Amino acid sequence: MKYLPLDAQLFRDNRKRFVKALKPGSIAIFVSNDEWPSNGDALLPFKQNSDLYWLTGIVQEDTMLVLFPDNPDPKYREVLVLVRPNELKEKWDGKRLRKEEATAISGVTTIVWLDAIDALLQQWIHIADHIYLDTNENDRKSSPVVTRAYRFIETMKQRYPLHHYQRSAKIIRDLRAVKTAREVEVIQKAIDITEQAFRRLLGFIRPGVMEFEIEAEVLHEFLRSRASGPAYSSIIASGDRARTLHYVFNDQECKDGELVLMDFGAEYGGYNADLTRTVPVNGRFTPRQKEVYNGCLHLHQFCKSILKPGISLAEYTDQVGEEATKVFVKLGLLTKADVKNEDKENRAYRKYLYHGISHHLGVDVHDLGTKTEPLEEGMLLTVEPGIYIEEEQMGVRIENNVWLTKKGNVDLMKNIPITVDEIEALMKQRL
Repeated sequence: MKYLPLDAQLFRDNRKRFVKALKPGSIAIFVSNDEWPSNGDALLPFKQNSDLYWLTGIVQEDTMLVLFPDNPDPKYREVLVLVRPNELKEKWDGKRLRKEEATAISGVTTIVWLDAIDALLQQWIHIADHIYLDTNENDRKSSPVVTRAYRFIETMKQRYPLHHYQRSAKIIRDLRAVKTAREVEVIQKAIDITEQAFRRLLGFIRPGVMEFEIEAEVLHEFLRSRASGPAYSSIIASGDRARTLHYVFNDQECKDGELVLMDFGAEYGGYNADLTRTVPVNGRFTPRQKEVYNGCLHLHQFCKSILKPGISLAEYTDQVGEEATKVFVKLGLLTKADVKNEDKENRAYRKYLYHGISHHLGVDVHDLGTKTEPLEEGMLLTVEPGIYIEEEQMGVRIENNVWLTKKGNVDLMKNIPITVDEIEALMKQRL
């Protein structure tokens, strides 16, 4: 791993939170993701199961975690399962974790090899009443792929059909949504690296540069700063391409007079940052670009002012929609007649702002968390309103990451340049 070792207490705390939510007499088992084939004899880069990582910090393939808090033998109440090191495989693919190394990362003291776990499970399962198994439950998108986790579920049900099976995902969703201070420290590191990349770009962008050259600068800064890499495929969208929300081609020239929308973030220690900024390619906003940008910035600040514990994302979105309507009327995008005659199921402002305003952020970029229930202290969300004007071939989005605390919102990106004056001043220095 490129990043510096994290404090194992982060993962110990996560396991304690999870175990506390289990029913008495329960055993919980988590398995790693598959290694996915590419073409020929190649494999795609391995990505660990997010829940398993959240509980252990282990990024190695063929890993399992068994949590059995009522095990009569205290030694086996937390068990980390690793693939046994193989000399030939290590010659090809590199060194695998030894037991003491895995303990240092995860804080789990009992480590067993994968080829020995079946016999141990046979003993433990029969003295448990409930078996918690993990599934990838996401209301944004389903997958037809039968992953290792689902294959493991079927195997367990065939072997032990009369146990009471429970969903770990429901517990994990609620726990992962509320970030601990240790988690936020890691996210802040990812954000700091992302800030370094953005400041680098302000001295690099100019007419004639290609979108992929900007992406290359981002990646260079990430890797030299010990990030694992980008948290997601970077969006570098100049001109009218900024209206495409998930534009990732990044293959066009950035031209004089255009804006370039950049949505990127670093992954560090398994946690992610998610930043969006929109800047003028030539370093100076036109009067209209400045007007639209400041309208978006006003919306951004309004969002942060109402995103508080107790509000639901649905209520929050409704309030943002009301404010966006006022902003778009001032910008000349909507008329009072448009607003008066709007379809309440497809409001007029949605022509210029057609995506969600905030999502949970953490181990996954679109992290687990509620959409319908009131937000809680400790949740960490993005704030990312945008304005997309087809008639003017312009798109603007401004995104920061905000942690909700007892003392109020903490904008983890407060040090990243955001105003027109800040952006123009820093871009002027490149000349």
